Amino acid sequence: MLLKTLQEYAARAQPAAHVEEAGGWWLRHSPGDAWWVSAVLPHDREDRVVQAEEFCAERGSGARFQITPGVCGEGLDALLDGRGYARGHDMSLQIASTAEVIRQARADAGEVSARPTDEWLTAWQAVTTRDVSAERDLLSRVEHPSAYAYAEVDGQVVAVGRAVAEEGWAGVFGMATLPHARGQGAARSVLAALASWAAAREANHLYLQMEKANTSAFRLYERTGFREVCTYHYRIRG
Repeated sequence: MLLKTLQEYAARAQPAAHVEEAGGWWLRHSPGDAWWVSAVLPHDREDRVVQAEEFCAERGSGARFQITPGVCGEGLDALLDGRGYARGHDMSLQIASTAEVIRQARADAGEVSARPTDEWLTAWQAVTTRDVSAERDLLSRVEHPSAYAYAEVDGQVVAVGRAVAEEGWAGVFGMATLPHARGQGAARSVLAALASWAAAREANHLYLQMEKANTSAFRLYERTGFREVCTYHYRIRG
């Protein structure tokens, strides 16, 4: 199933420090990383909730569950609601033809490196405000081929993004543009660079995940050939 496959590709592109498989569920914990890196990935059934909660509690955190329609058991969302888990914002899973993104981006491709440079991380951190050392640790755990793209203006890195390739797909992550450079094509240059890199590795399809409420990003991806295949959300407590 496509949704389950892409969910797992994304989890490997944002690998948690600790992962256990339990009856098809992925129990994940990653101290210091963005909270969604530790979100439990439930598959097909509802009887692993207590096990997931215990896994997280043993590591000093509350459980969080990614709820993807068609991947989770149908009753899981209501079950978690009844256990006091709040529903998070709607997220969007989008896909695109790599060739279409290259065509629609209509921008000079940015630069690509095999590893995140200090300049790449500085720009990323300026926008996300997340911890750079934790991000370095996360990126060091990625096992599949990766690319780190950036766009410059007057010698300054103003936009960044990364991609991870697996089995004909490349996931797009970490897209960030400095506020003063937005609306000037820098993000398109980054996307063009990542798509070109993906094409060279026979990853003919791209995917990405984003908050659905991020209308400016939604417009950018729509204009560069992405389309939504599903929405999903998280259930969070503690």
